[in-house]
Amino acid sequence: MLAGMTVLDSTHDPKLRAWVRSANAPDSEFPIQNLPLGVFSRDGEAPRGGVAIGDQVLDLRAALKAGLISGEAAEAAAEPRLNRLMAMGRPASRDLRAQLSRLLAEGSDAASQGDSILVPMSAARMQLPVAIANFSDFMASRDHSSRLGARRDPNSPLPQAFDSLPVAYHSRASSVHVSGEPVVRPNGQWKRKDGVHFGPTEALDYELELAVWLAGENALGVPVPMSRAPERLFGYGLLNDWSARDVQRWEMPPLGPFLAKSLSTTISPWVVTAEAMIPFEVPAARTEGVAPPLPYLDSEWNRARGGLAIAMEVWLLTSRMCAEGSGPARLTATDFMHMAWTPAQMVTHHATNGCNLLPGDLLGSGTCSGPTDEGRACMAEIILSGPIHLPNGETRRFLEDGDEVIFRGRAHAEGAVSIGFGECRAQILPAPAWPAD
Repeated sequence: MLAGMTVLDSTHDPKLRAWVRSANAPDSEFPIQNLPLGVFSRDGEAPRGGVAIGDQVLDLRAALKAGLISGEAAEAAAEPRLNRLMAMGRPASRDLRAQLSRLLAEGSDAASQGDSILVPMSAARMQLPVAIANFSDFMASRDHSSRLGARRDPNSPLPQAFDSLPVAYHSRASSVHVSGEPVVRPNGQWKRKDGVHFGPTEALDYELELAVWLAGENALGVPVPMSRAPERLFGYGLLNDWSARDVQRWEMPPLGPFLAKSLSTTISPWVVTAEAMIPFEVPAARTEGVAPPLPYLDSEWNRARGGLAIAMEVWLLTSRMCAEGSGPARLTATDFMHMAWTPAQMVTHHATNGCNLLPGDLLGSGTCSGPTDEGRACMAEIILSGPIHLPNGETRRFLEDGDEVIFRGRAHAEGAVSIGFGECRAQILPAPAWPAD
């Protein structure tokens, strides 16, 4: 079954074109080779499942009603959350993808019903695609860990277990929200030179991460070996794991992040399925001189195909830029292929102790920093070499109220049609006044 899930098929054909013309544009994030799943609504209508195609959303409920798609997977994908489809596992999402590809391909009879089954993306209000029970955040980037760790101990910048296992902590599922919703600057406690202080964080930061959505379920006490880990990878998105750095430095010892991270996490609304990502699988990255992983975190498939080639960017749009009519400035350009640990290894390690991973559980990759200066994927890394100078003359050390952070990503491979993830963006709002009583 695994081999069948990790090979190219007709849905990946670079010559395939859609009858939705905007999907065929060279710069489209959502060509017919992508077909990401999401949940949307329009004013006065209930949320339901949809598929991004060009600048349109295929309304899966309408397509079902018209008899253009059928089966349990199609019915599950049309629901207000994708959890039931995720519970059915990757064979279901693979079969649904094949149906959708046939429906949207040039020459399909469905083209004549476009007006009744398509919704302009500009008119669609995107919703949280999954009811998230659990959210775990990893630390997959050696470059990120070593840059920030060098401030603590230049001689031993990495956590002691970094090269042996994918380090992680349990984060807060309830504060995960969808792109476009604002982030309120949190109040918190941290230590200044003049003592312990409470108030709005003065060091709010972004963290560019990959969201990993899980399929299927393992019973409590039953591990997920590397041979089965790829089956549990339902899909991917972009994730901003906001961090209050001053609060984080003060509260972390000895139990790790808490209020500095649970303030908010923003995700992109579209779930790019693992099937869509097959052309962009690459060998897992390993650092020269570092011992190979222990056997339980190793497999032939992971060595050959466990990594993902995804170009990732961060853009900053300030209030002044908006007032001046200028566009955002790029702060980060990196690639997920540099990560030291793969999504499959994250799944296996997470379940090694028998932890039951549920359909729709969310894993964050950790900050996706690469080896170059422009690959620094958070402000805390960038400012190690001084303040950030923006093209309009503004400077930043950390985010200010009114700033909007925008993540973008595109999977890439020679001979394949590049696919996008849609934006992950949010604006910073001022902290609430703390009650006097």
